[in-house]
Amino acid sequence: MFDFDEIIDRRGTHCSKWDMMQPLYGVAPEDGLAMWVADMDFRPPAAVSAALEAEVRHGVHGYFGGDADWKAAVAGWMARRHGWEVEPASIATTHGLVAGFALCLQAFTAPGDGVILFTPVYHAFHRIVRANGRELVQSPLVERDGRYEMDLDALAGALTGREKVVVLCSPHNPGGRVWSREELRALADFCAAHDLLLISDEIHHDLVMPGGRHVAMPLAAPEVVERLVMLTAPTKTFNIAGALTGNVIIPDEGLRARFAAVQMASGGSPNRFGVLAATAAYAEGDAWVDALCGYLAGNAAAFDAGVDAIPGVRSMRLEGTYLAWVDFAGTGMTAEEVQARVERTARIAASHGATFGLGGESFMRFNLATPRARIDEAVRRLQAAFGDLQ
Repeated sequence: MFDFDEIIDRRGTHCSKWDMMQPLYGVAPEDGLAMWVADMDFRPPAAVSAALEAEVRHGVHGYFGGDADWKAAVAGWMARRHGWEVEPASIATTHGLVAGFALCLQAFTAPGDGVILFTPVYHAFHRIVRANGRELVQSPLVERDGRYEMDLDALAGALTGREKVVVLCSPHNPGGRVWSREELRALADFCAAHDLLLISDEIHHDLVMPGGRHVAMPLAAPEVVERLVMLTAPTKTFNIAGALTGNVIIPDEGLRARFAAVQMASGGSPNRFGVLAATAAYAEGDAWVDALCGYLAGNAAAFDAGVDAIPGVRSMRLEGTYLAWVDFAGTGMTAEEVQARVERTARIAASHGATFGLGGESFMRFNLATPRARIDEAVRRLQAAFGDLQ
C-alpha cells in the first residue's frame, strides 16, 4: 500500500536536509547522502496531500480559526494510539515544538534558573536554554548493556537549588530508548521530591519499533500532572516538519494559564496549512504509521549489521525514533578524524555527537528514514571509508 522504497529527489526544493548539507558539512548533494536533519525522505499519508490540495482549490488562505476539529483530532489520536484521554482545552498549538519549548522556559522559569537535560540529548534544547539566559544543567546518561539509563542518584547529589525544570526526551533522541513505565515513575517521583517542573518531549512517541510500547508520562505517573508539560506533534510522525505545528499539552489549569499568557505575548498563531494537513493525518494516518514503523525496523537492522561489522564501531539498538546513534570510540580515532572519513571519504552528512552534549563526543547520529537502497549505500560507503580497520 505504501512505497517507502521510492527515491524522491529533494535537491533544489528548499529542503534543509539536502540543500544545506554542502555549506554545513562540505558534502555535495550531487553525490552525497543526507543523514542528518530528522525528517524523512518519504511522502506523507495520502490524506495530507488531499487536504492541502483541497485548500489550494479553495484558493483563499487566510488566518486559521475554529480549532475544535483540530483539537478533537489530536485527542482522538492520543486516545486511539496511546490510551491517553486528553482534554481538548489542555492543548495549545505552537509554531513547532522548538518554539513551544522556548515558550515553556519563558513561562515557567526566570533568567539564571537551572534547566536539567539528560545528555546526550537533542541539540536544539541546549541552544534554546542558553539563548533564553537559563543555566544549562547536564545530567549524563549511563550506558548499561548497550542502553541508556538515567542516573537520578547522581543528579540528586549535584543539585544546587537553582534548578527549576527537568526536560525528558521520550523516546530518547539520539539514543533511541523507549523508557519503561518504572523509569518514568522514578523520574516523576524525583521531580516531586525536588519540586521540579517536568517537560516531557514526546515528539517521537509514534515511532516505536514493532513489539515495543511507548508509555505517555501521564499514564506512567498520573500524580505528576500537576507539574507536567507534554510536548507532542504530528510533524515527526507523518513527515510534515515544514508544517511547523506542535502540541503543548498542559493538564494543570494554573500552569496552562501561565503558558497561555506568554503565548499571547509572543503574538503567535497556528499555521493554517500545518493544522489542515495534520488534522487529516491524525484522522487517516494509522495504517501508514504502522507500515512505516515496520519499514524503519528493517532499515535499522540493515544499518546496524553493516556498521557493527566495522571494527571499533557500534550502533545502539533502536527501540524508538529513526535515528541511529553510532559510537566510534573503539576505532581510537578523534572525533575530527571520524568526521573526516564520514564526510569526505564516505560523503555522508551526519550529525556530530558533541552537539548533543556530554557523553556524545565519540558518536555520530545517522537518520535512517530514507529508502532501503540509500541505507545499503551508506553501509557500503562507511565500510569502505573505514576499510583499513578490517
